[in-house]
Amino acid sequence: GFGMPAFNNDEIVIPEFIKLGVEKEDAYNYASIGCIETAVPGKWGYRCTGMSFINFARILLAALNEGVDATTGKAFLPHDKSLAKGNFENFEQVTASWAEQIRYYTRKSIEIDTVVDSVLEQQAQDIFCSTLVDDCLARGKTVKEGGAKYDWVSGLQVGIANLGNSLAAIKHLVFDDAQITQPGLAKALAEDFAGMENEQLRQRLINYAPKYGNDDDSVDQLLADAYQVYIDELEQFVNTRHGRGPIGGGYYAGTSSISANVPFGASTMATPDGRKAKTPLAEGASPSSGSDRLGPTAVYNSVGKIQANKILGGVLLNQKLSPAAVESEGDKLKLSMLIRTFFNHHKGWHVQYNIVSRETLLAAKKNPEQYRDLVVRVAGYSAFFTALSPDAQDDIIARTEHSL
Repeated sequence: GFGMPAFNNDEIVIPEFIKLGVEKEDAYNYASIGCIETAVPGKWGYRCTGMSFINFARILLAALNEGVDATTGKAFLPHDKSLAKGNFENFEQVTASWAEQIRYYTRKSIEIDTVVDSVLEQQAQDIFCSTLVDDCLARGKTVKEGGAKYDWVSGLQVGIANLGNSLAAIKHLVFDDAQITQPGLAKALAEDFAGMENEQLRQRLINYAPKYGNDDDSVDQLLADAYQVYIDELEQFVNTRHGRGPIGGGYYAGTSSISANVPFGASTMATPDGRKAKTPLAEGASPSSGSDRLGPTAVYNSVGKIQANKILGGVLLNQKLSPAAVESEGDKLKLSMLIRTFFNHHKGWHVQYNIVSRETLLAAKKNPEQYRDLVVRVAGYSAFFTALSPDAQDDIIARTEHSL
């Protein structure tokens, strides 16, 4: 384990697979495939995850500005509301705009999946792989033609915490308390918070709006509701293998961002949670780095409010602990109890740990030749820390380091 244990909750995965139509014996034999995606070995379709990521933060920016993508300046689904014009009459219009945009981009992600799957079916049949997957030989079909016994695909989402924190900042500071005007926020975002006045506004966004990861319903529920719109839309679609043999053939959500939060952040402009342009987005379903200030139990409480049983592609939660936090047997017992409470009481899907100090990570970045064997959890996977890009290293260093 190299000090990087990862835990999955059988009591969510197994019953939900059975509800979908997976036979009980197969459901009990599921495995994590890739990062945290789940499937039944030897009986699943040729992939577990979608062909495209959906950037929640970037879509929210379009929802706040007449459908215009802040990065490219293009409007893919235009509408008439914007912060700059100040014509959102209430917060409910903001969430309605989000819902309209996320439904549109969800449909586009399915279109991308369909095109890629169709091309791969025709040009990259995976004959050898298909001989190893039930029931391809019996049906005389490859996995890409619908030969597998089961076939579900999870969507991929990035910037989940940024979405929740941004919505909370808009609701509480723009509409509820009127500390910030709509045009004022739009101007600060467009200018990437440059200048003293914009920086003061940014500090209000960071310090005076509730943040996901601190067991605060006023932000956690906003995120859960906004995420649910995506889940509900995604469930309406099927993949190219549907109706061709496999049980399933549909989609469900999944938060396995791999390490895409760093490059996706690099193509995302400033967001209303106070995040500056081109900086990393939050990874997986974890809180934004440094925003979870009340310890690991508060994080678990927040994550537990997301409807994990509908996110069968996995609810990725990374936690960082100081090695000093688990030195004694009593400390290890506390950690064990913490995980059991998260899984049993809050129905948490997954949690994994980097048990390494900030000082060690900083030293490894400065003197990589001395830390060639340092392995860390990046997202749902592990990697040698010194082999990561500097941006990815900084993202891991910035994660909140908890004690027990």
